[in-house]
Amino acid sequence: MPLDQKVMESIRSKSDDQPFARRLGLKLVGLDEGYSRVEMEETDELDNLFGTVHGGAIFALMDQAFGAAANSHGTVAVALSVNINYLRPAMPGEALYAEAREVSRTRSICTYNIEVRDRKERLIATCQAMAFRKQEPLPFL
Repeated sequence: MPLDQKVMESIRSKSDDQPFARRLGLKLVGLDEGYSRVEMEETDELDNLFGTVHGGAIFALMDQAFGAAANSHGTVAVALSVNINYLRPAMPGEALYAEAREVSRTRSICTYNIEVRDRKERLIATCQAMAFRKQEPLPFL
């Protein structure tokens, strides 16, 4: 099997199997080099005191998408910085998804734009993220 296919299958299986991802209901549903899509069903456990989805849950959704996309090249990539803009509340009962898209990639740094939308395609939050590429293969390959 080509390395890129092996990388994709390994990330898919590892991503959804993380205890934190399972706890929040994060599901990796799309993956390609420099791209990922992660979905999350809103539950009462993810609500804040106003009855909308907690910002931390939205960040976790973005971070999961960012991590999958940044590591999709087969080398370890670790977050350096993340900047989030919360644009509107995510309402109770809404399924959310995050899409991470690579903006640039050098030997040591990669940057991504991530968007979170609800099932009505309303933009909930945007994110710009940067990762350091360690030049070592993913340990689970």
